[in-house]
Amino acid sequence: MHRKKTGASGSRSGPQQLRIIGGDWRRRRIRFPDRPGIRPTPDRVRETLFNWLAPTIAGVRCLDLFAGSGALGLEALSRGAATAVFVEQDAAAAAALRETVAALAGGRGEVIRAESLAWLAGPARPFDLVFLDPPFGAGLLVPALERLERGGWLAAGARVYLEGPAGEEPVLPGGWLLHRSGRAGAVGYHLALRPGSAGEAIP
Repeated sequence: MHRKKTGASGSRSGPQQLRIIGGDWRRRRIRFPDRPGIRPTPDRVRETLFNWLAPTIAGVRCLDLFAGSGALGLEALSRGAATAVFVEQDAAAAAALRETVAALAGGRGEVIRAESLAWLAGPARPFDLVFLDPPFGAGLLVPALERLERGGWLAAGARVYLEGPAGEEPVLPGGWLLHRSGRAGAVGYHLALRPGSAGEAIP
């Protein structure tokens, strides 16, 4: 989720839509409210990311921490993730996402209205895949990674997607691997791997 622009044209009105680009819900249109600065990760970035994740997406437990429209978590569920938790602070966005998740995913999805860093201070449960696309310029990537790592939120070998301004390489916790990176205009996107079990191969 970007919170830095109003969209490609610079102006919007009324409810917005995103398109699921792969999996069981391919081409399904999802509506989300026109809230200040919320814009889904672009289709071509999502397509690249999920090509990276294709060998490992089936059956994983996902966390979409700065969910916004829910594009990343919904795409993961469409492609075979077992469960997804969506955390979103904006009330209208969270309500719309809750309706979408209930209609498509049933018990596989959970939407939580909360400030993301505050939510990470609560009781932890381990996730295999985490999406981090916070508002650009808000300085949230590093503290989110630190809380995920220290708080017990990540399974061994977890994969973490990070999105931020192009040209800014993410600062990762010690021992992590920056596995893949790409750029789309002003957006830089990355897939990081948390250390797994001894001798575990990285696909």
